Amino acid sequence: MIAWSIEAALQSGCFDKIVVSTDDDEIAAISVAEGAEVPFRRPSNLSDDYTATSPVVAHAIQWCSDAGSTPEQVCCLYATAPFVNPVDIVQGLRQLEASDADFAFSVTSYPFPIQRAVRVNEAGRVSMFQPEHFLTRSQDLEEAYHDAGQFYWGTAAAWLDNRPIFSTKSAAVILPRHRVQ
Repeated sequence: MIAWSIEAALQSGCFDKIVVSTDDDEIAAISVAEGAEVPFRRPSNLSDDYTATSPVVAHAIQWCSDAGSTPEQVCCLYATAPFVNPVDIVQGLRQLEASDADFAFSVTSYPFPIQRAVRVNEAGRVSMFQPEHFLTRSQDLEEAYHDAGQFYWGTAAAWLDNRPIFSTKSAAVILPRHRVQ
């Protein structure tokens, strides 16, 4: 699956280098065969099921900087994003460069107003998350978006400082729902 993401990155034409961070030899071999670089192996303390994305990206930036190549902008492109589009990757970079944002990442809208969401308890009974909107018409509620899980552009400084991605210092690249998994 990583081949799709590497191909999209190459087709976007906006990367000086495409670096894959992995601790897996098979993924490393596939990545190199697809045109990416795997100049290091991700350390075990960043390779478990609980490690967040930011420390992994920060490690890669630090490794590249130590090797003499300090990037200004860095894009974390998930290997599990088969619908990622090169045009969207470019749009993310443009939004990052054209603003004072720390990050720019892909989002898509929810298909129904989240203000009308319900929870179901153990007994199968429901309650609204926002009961004040029980009588509000759907078309009168604010549209909401969620992370599309495809790519995250950020300044190297923002990644290294572990700044929050979901903040008012981030720009959204809005994708149509049919292009998000």
